[in-house]
Amino acid sequence: MKTSNSSPTHYWKPTQPMDRNQYAGDVSQETQFSVQTPEIAHNSSSSASFSPDAIQPDRYLSPDYTYPPAVDFEEHVDDLQIKLSEIKTILETDQDFADSFDVSSFWGTDEVNPNNEEYRIMEDIVARGDLKQGLLACAKAVADNNTTTAELLISMLRPLVSVSGEPVQRLGAYMLEGLVARLSSSGSFIYKALKCKEPTSSELFSYMFLLYEACPYFKFGYLSANGAIAEATKNEDHIHIIDFQIAQGGQWVTLIQALAARPGGPPSLRISGIDDSRNAFARGGGLNIVGERLAKLAESCKVPFEFHPLLVSGSDIEIDHLKVQPGEALAVNCAFVLHHIPDESVDPMNHRDRLLRLIKSLSPKVVTLVEQEANVNTAKFFRRFNETFSYYLAMFESIDATLPRDHKERINIEQHCLAGEIVNILACEGVEREERHEVLAKWKSRFTMAGFSPYPLSTYVNATIKTLLENYCDKYRLEERDGALFLGWMNRDLVSSCAWR
Repeated sequence: MKTSNSSPTHYWKPTQPMDRNQYAGDVSQETQFSVQTPEIAHNSSSSASFSPDAIQPDRYLSPDYTYPPAVDFEEHVDDLQIKLSEIKTILETDQDFADSFDVSSFWGTDEVNPNNEEYRIMEDIVARGDLKQGLLACAKAVADNNTTTAELLISMLRPLVSVSGEPVQRLGAYMLEGLVARLSSSGSFIYKALKCKEPTSSELFSYMFLLYEACPYFKFGYLSANGAIAEATKNEDHIHIIDFQIAQGGQWVTLIQALAARPGGPPSLRISGIDDSRNAFARGGGLNIVGERLAKLAESCKVPFEFHPLLVSGSDIEIDHLKVQPGEALAVNCAFVLHHIPDESVDPMNHRDRLLRLIKSLSPKVVTLVEQEANVNTAKFFRRFNETFSYYLAMFESIDATLPRDHKERINIEQHCLAGEIVNILACEGVEREERHEVLAKWKSRFTMAGFSPYPLSTYVNATIKTLLENYCDKYRLEERDGALFLGWMNRDLVSSCAWR
């Protein structure tokens, strides 16, 4: 749904992950980089998100959902200890639990008996504040279509979540919102089930910029992609970059500056920017804004420049849109975008693989791929829930490492930049679920089937990213394996980057 500054409210639309933000980096003909802030700012393409009016600190609510009365916890009974120990052992096995734990075996599918032993076991889990296992049990009830049990568990879990609490409490608030949305709409009417006020474009920009600065994930992705493009085109006189989600275009500032510094003069540069209508809100206008800003920068750097705007979504791209010309070195940039393209599980046309075959037919010098390292595309709901919890908990914890708990904008950052993704993953199915991340192994399979071979990443980029991470918490880790770079938080991979030709 298009957003409009004249319409303060609208049906909620799942937000996309952060699109092009301000890209930091400097590149020379040897593809060495240094970190700096570019002149062109970037806004998110997200057109809507949770509002502080919709979810207030220290409480959880969904606008269209009425919760059952809170459950009064009974006193702990000694004879439950043995049974609780057995259940705890099962619950702590994580993935085994995710595959095998069956809430329906506790209560059945039709009604909950608050007087039976199993109910008191779940009550004790909640009383102990074991939010993860409580959420998993609730998700299993939702997966089993056990609505009575799920609604009761939601009521029991409400006191444990808070958008201003610990990372797990904040994440729990949004995951609980996703479960409520799934129950109330079955995913089919999510846009009508949730309503909220959208931020202004300037507010949205500020939230996304703060997230961009607080965490290195996006800098990592753009830095590695630009490095691969710079390396692949270092001897070319005519370069054409196709950016499948250009948004503000800030990623290309440092590349233009680097081209200007080439010995013997800069090459000519043409950028084709692909976008959809939702990004216009964050930009405050159409793609002409991006073209004018980049053209002004290129002129100041004396880089021959041409901008080709494409007002079409990636799923609808055809070869005639791209206007590739003979004699130019082609680079294709796919950063944080391909997971939005529907595959064979959504559309018989399988636009995800069709697009890769189309790109390969253009004979590009290099294709860059940056994606979130999460497996939620075709996973069944309960496994998807478990994966979402693991992925976003690491993200929320990493935000805590930079932004203090009392940071006045942190709630807005998480609500407007991350919460919509979470709800979309959990509450939506079919074409309405836009967040369809795949792990690198699956992307490799798709690229290989489309005829691509790996393009090795520059060692200079690896070294520069390590330098970048020195400015962040030491819990971030960078790993190179299988021809790709992985950036993660502690033991969880969060973003992968690789290149193909």
